[in-house]
This record gives sequence, structure tokens and C-alpha cells, in this order.
Amino acid sequence: LFDRAVDEAYEALGIGLDYFKQTHHSTFTAEVHVRYLRELGENDPVRVTFQLLDFDSKRIHYFERLLHAEEGWVSATSENMTLHVDMTAKKVAPFPDSVMRSLAAMKAAHSRLPLPEAVGRRITMPQKS
Repeated sequence: LFDRAVDEAYEALGIGLDYFKQTHHSTFTAEVHVRYLRELGENDPVRVTFQLLDFDSKRIHYFERLLHAEEGWVSATSENMTLHVDMTAKKVAPFPDSVMRSLAAMKAAHSRLPLPEAVGRRITMPQKS
């Protein structure tokens, strides 16, 4: 479900399937931190949110939440860092100006949202009492 939400966000940013077909550029996940917090039932209605946290000329940092669509509780979160890759050269490459403008517009809109409490968490063992 997280991947399907990213597909929709990427279409809005202009880096979806058509972009890949025309430019032979895509993104690769460099790092991901998934937290499973509460189990959803097979028939539960769900909603996924996508929040752009930051970007630069070659990377996108975003955060997703999987929620129960009616009750609003969070089932899982996913924090991701992706790299823009030239699939022909097999190298990280800068985004074109049009994509940079789309990213800037989305970041400006998303900057009004509160920063998710789980952003930047590290994996560690619980402290012993």
C-alpha cells in the first residue's frame, strides 16, 4: 500500500510511469524505516498519506502513514530516502528543472503540516532499567 501511494505522489510530481518511459530515469530506495504499530483486518478500510519532508537535486525524503480509514488510528509508518537514477548510465542523476519545481511546490504545501513524531528515529535496543 505504501508503494501504491508513492506511485500516485510520483504521478503528481511528474516522475511517474510516463516520465520513466520518456527519460529512462527512475528512483531507487536508498533507505527505509518501516514501523508496524497496529494490525489491520483483512476487510478494514485503509488510507495512506504521503508527506514530502525534504529534497535536493538527487534525493527525496518522505514519510507515509497507513491509517484505518474510518477510525483514524495509525497502523504503520514508512520513512524513506530515494535516489533519482539514470537507468541507462546506472548512476544517480539530478532531477530536471520541471521536477525540481514540482518538488518545491509540494514541499511548500507540506511544510504547513506538523513534522511526524517518528521522523528520524533510529533503531536501538530499549534501555535497561
